This record gives sequence, C-alpha cells and structure tokens, in this order.
Amino acid sequence: MRGNLTIPNAISVARLVGVPLFLWLLLVAEADVWAFLVLVLGGASDWLDGYLARRLNQFSRVGEILDPLIDRLYIAATLVGLALREFIPWWLLAILVLRDVLLVALLPILRRRGRISLPVTYVGKTGTFALLWGFPLLLLGGLPFPVGSAIVAIGWAFALWGAFLYWWAGVRYAQTALRVDYAAGVERSQGHDTR
Repeated sequence: MRGNLTIPNAISVARLVGVPLFLWLLLVAEADVWAFLVLVLGGASDWLDGYLARRLNQFSRVGEILDPLIDRLYIAATLVGLALREFIPWWLLAILVLRDVLLVALLPILRRRGRISLPVTYVGKTGTFALLWGFPLLLLGGLPFPVGSAIVAIGWAFALWGAFLYWWAGVRYAQTALRVDYAAGVERSQGHDTR
C-alpha cells in the first residue's frame, strides 16, 4: 500500500514531536530520566515504524524521506544537548556532524540524476541504532557509582561503535552516489539520456 496516511508515518510524526520534547527535558527542565525515556521511545519507535511498514505493506515516499530525517534530528538534538550539558565532548559532535555535512555535499549529484536520497543501508541503520542507544546510556551516567560507571562504559561502547558505523555508511553512500553519477555520465556519453 502506498500513501501518506499510514500507521508507520503516524509513528514517525510522533517521533518528530519527541525531538523538541527531549531538548526541553534535557536543557530546560534538566529531567534526565524523562529525557532518557524520550530517547528510548524514539529509538524503539524507529524500529517499530520500519517493522510495521514491512509487515502491513504500508510504504510511502514521505516515510522513506521522513524516517532517516528524524533519525538525523534525534542524533543532532542528542549530540548538541549532551555536549551542552557536558555529558559528551565536543569532538564527538564534530565527527558526526562532519559526516552529515559531507553527505549534504552529495545532494547536487543526486539531484542531477533525479534523486533526492539514497536507500538506507543496513550499516547505516545499525550505526544509527547504536548511536540512539549509546547516547541515552551516556545520559544516565550520572547514576551513583558503580552503576553509573558501568552504564557510561556501555554507553561509550555503543556511541563509538555507532560513530564508526555512521561514517562507514557515509562512505558507502558517497560511493553509491558517485557510482550513480558515473554510470549516468557513461550512458549519456554513449547517446542515452538517463533522465
């Protein structure tokens, strides 16, 4: 079923509302446990909307665009919020933002070929999953020792592994975009217009 009024899209919209709620809880109310719960729900519902889209055969172009966009918004909001509260260092924020900036630079190539995005890959989803679980654990790192220390260690393991996978997926997206551009250029040079 293709259309915009789907259960997965409704879940995506609810996830979108969670982004400013998370930032308010983290930065204004400093209600870290509630902010943690919003992040956990955001991560779990990311899996749920994809599962339901496949299970119910409810796919839409809006969903294909909205889902990865919301993932990026959660990651960006979490990075900025955790850096402002000094839960994570600014260098981690810079590493992850740089990856997205480099991918934005690929948009002109994709648009030239009539595309606005590339399909989400398993590596990209796994990296996003690791980040969306690592950051909430880092947020809970303020719990009393030794529980807090163990949670921070697990959070950093998820965050660093997620950052690596996030970049690996970014490199693969860049390779795919350049391959699409190259293939289209070859076809055009042989007299076939791909648009």
